Amino acid sequence: MSLEPVRPVIALHRAEVGDVSIFYREAGDPERPTILLLHGFPSSSHQFRDLIPRLANRYHLVAPDLPGFGFTIAPEGFDYSFARLAKVMESFTDAIGLKRYAVYIFDYGAPVGLRLALARPGAITAIISQNGNAYEEGLSDGWAQTKAFWADPSPANREAMRGMFTLETTRWQYTHGVPDETQVAPEAYWLDYTLMSRPGNVDIQLGLIADYVSNVALYPRFHQYFRDRQPPLLAVWGANDPFFVPAGAEAFRRDLPKAEVHFLATGHFALETHGREVADHIRDFLGQTST
Repeated sequence: MSLEPVRPVIALHRAEVGDVSIFYREAGDPERPTILLLHGFPSSSHQFRDLIPRLANRYHLVAPDLPGFGFTIAPEGFDYSFARLAKVMESFTDAIGLKRYAVYIFDYGAPVGLRLALARPGAITAIISQNGNAYEEGLSDGWAQTKAFWADPSPANREAMRGMFTLETTRWQYTHGVPDETQVAPEAYWLDYTLMSRPGNVDIQLGLIADYVSNVALYPRFHQYFRDRQPPLLAVWGANDPFFVPAGAEAFRRDLPKAEVHFLATGHFALETHGREVADHIRDFLGQTST
């Protein structure tokens, strides 16, 4: 009688970081090379639920929920800015004893992870960018309304952004550009929508959208970091992403000539449909680095 492979256990933890209680998922041997997985909008560490078991036999995986997302708890009056999210994540790595790690950056996780790299370049062993943008040419025309909000954060423009938080829009972010919508588990976008709908959370998200322009302003510093440090970088990209287009992945090669770039025939949340392919690329890539 054949037995199915045992899936690695994903442990669910909390780390107290000042007045923030960080919820995170962890799997794998801490003595092995670590990958810090940073999720994006509007998700949480839940988006890595299938990727973690695929890598845990070879790597130590840590996936926190950013403040404002998932099950992390931040106090009233918390400063929901990308600078603050990055500082909290920096303190989180200290709290759980991470010294050196590869960082997987996706969507909002990209500016958070790259701010970490600026603050502690010696901690970053490699970068895995799955639709994690760092170049203006990677921003699609779909950012037009958001850019108008940045330029004029008037009540009218702020109100117009509320369409980002409906169930229909959240589902669309998961299903746009995928080869087969039946491959996208509905509980993923329902969980995101439900958590975003908690009292006060929409205003938190509007504040982060307004602050995203601070990340674009940091792009030149990110590029300088790439040129100076030459971190090993894998870009594995959903080619049909409506927000971050393939030009953003190709642009990494301008500052990192050895960057490895792969495109997948799917959308923004590539792990929902192409998790196996992403895991294969990560194993091959990290197997060639010193992590």
